[in-house]
Amino acid sequence: MRLLLLLLVAASAVARSEASANLGGVPSKRLKMQYATGPLLKFQIWRVFEEYMRVISQRYPDIRIEGENYLPQPIYRHIASFLSIFKLVLIGLIIVGKDPFAFFGMQAPSIWQWGQENKVYACMMVFFLSNMIENQCMSTGAFEITLNDVPVWSKLESGHLPSMQQLVQILDNEMKLNVHMDSIPHHRS
Repeated sequence: MRLLLLLLVAASAVARSEASANLGGVPSKRLKMQYATGPLLKFQIWRVFEEYMRVISQRYPDIRIEGENYLPQPIYRHIASFLSIFKLVLIGLIIVGKDPFAFFGMQAPSIWQWGQENKVYACMMVFFLSNMIENQCMSTGAFEITLNDVPVWSKLESGHLPSMQQLVQILDNEMKLNVHMDSIPHHRS
């Protein structure tokens, strides 16, 4: 019984942290390097980008690099939030032993009976299966890169990650273009 209570507390903590990370569709905490004053290179990612950040920081010390999660479409975020709450309610019903099917005048299916006889396993199965589906809903596979809010790479469009050489070449071209554009005098007509 203590194990079930610990599982329920852990599940609610996970749900609270997920909910606070996605309040109002605001991205979770950003990784920032505040000491750089040059152009802003922004990575919108789902997975790690430390290798790219290390190489780019060495090659372009003036570029500020930010990383953030690329949020999925709102429908998938809502599905993940619903599953997070539904999971906790279902685990609570299993622990307490209440039959939700009786409320609707239905006979409980055999899987519910099994869950009542094997509460620990049923709670663990609900928790892990729900987390798996939630993670699938929140996964975008994105690796989006912008330089001063101008897109320079999109995995969603290209279908693959840029090689380090490709990324350095793109940045070299963009930086040369920016320097060239800054050196052109602006004439008013």
